[in-house]
Amino acid sequence: MKFHHRWAATALFVIASGVSALTHAASVSGQGTWETTLQGRDLDGNLSTFEAYYDTVLDITWLANAGYAGTSRNWLTANAWAMGLNPYGSNITGWRLPTTIDVGNDGATIGVDAGYNMTTHSEMSHMFYVTLGNKAVCTTSGTCFPDGWGLTNTGPFYALVPDSYWSATEFAPSTNAAWMFNYYNGNQGAIVKTNGYQAWAVHAGDVGAASTVPVPAAMWLFGSGLLGLIGFARRKTT
Repeated sequence: MKFHHRWAATALFVIASGVSALTHAASVSGQGTWETTLQGRDLDGNLSTFEAYYDTVLDITWLANAGYAGTSRNWLTANAWAMGLNPYGSNITGWRLPTTIDVGNDGATIGVDAGYNMTTHSEMSHMFYVTLGNKAVCTTSGTCFPDGWGLTNTGPFYALVPDSYWSATEFAPSTNAAWMFNYYNGNQGAIVKTNGYQAWAVHAGDVGAASTVPVPAAMWLFGSGLLGLIGFARRKTT
């Protein structure tokens, strides 16, 4: 059974050395694809706020509050929490944890489905690297601690913390372990199910009510464009 001990050791070294990847995690306009691939969805009946975001690339809906679970949980309780969700009294059930592709069902293999920079092998890794445009603690060339590594962009989500999050996918070689993704350093691997990790719920397909309100970072662009049009109109009248 191959776990991600080596990558976990790297993460522990990072923490012990006092190096922080999270300097000012916030919505970063222009980083990643989130401003064009995420669409706000209403779950509480108020169309002016977003409680979820539909991912047009992965065809899943993410809860806007990545900390909705409230506390870290072991794998079994994390799955049970997600499957029992009825967020904001929306009567939308069928939520789950994000999934991971165990390539060949051979366990965690570095550079194939485990380690850093795995952009297409799980819904969470795609979110971290592609949608939010974050960087791993180590690059594909082996250079570690590049400028701007870690969870620098949280996009429109809140309570998304630099910590490990459970996947719904079991580790093929052992039913005692499951896949996880670390939003602190960009690592993907497997670990025993009894560990306490974060849980972020997603739903297959597009759920919730759509709204015409722009996503948070796009609001500034919309406002600046409107001001530009007003300024142009004023110059034209004078």
